[in-house]
Amino acid sequence: MREAGPGRRGPLRHPAAAPLAVLAAGAAGAAYLYRTDPHESGHLLPGCPFRLLTGLLCPACGGTRMTYDLMHGQFTAAWLDNRALLLAAPFALLLLARWMLEGLRGRSWRPEVGPRAQALILGLAVVWTVARNIRG
Repeated sequence: MREAGPGRRGPLRHPAAAPLAVLAAGAAGAAYLYRTDPHESGHLLPGCPFRLLTGLLCPACGGTRMTYDLMHGQFTAAWLDNRALLLAAPFALLLLARWMLEGLRGRSWRPEVGPRAQALILGLAVVWTVARNIRG
């Protein structure tokens, strides 16, 4: 087997390797989730560690149920499971698509998130967490 020399990349160093691995893991998880109702007990899906420790809902609580509901065409139930994640999901999918596209073109891509955007995202997560825990 030849070593990757200067200017050469091994197959795991290719810019598309990481997004393809994320896509494969996501597809495997989605296949399991499609057949496993997270609204019922007795499955291998992990619980939320934040909720286990605090009894409070984290910003992502309900995301698994939301995904299950979306895959089964239950849009109202998905909305009730986690509104914030449902609204953020298209942006996350666009970022994954861009990462995949750039990787397939042989280019590394890392989104730049400035300090203001980071503060906004963190602030929205905190507000959503407080709002959903006050509401009960």
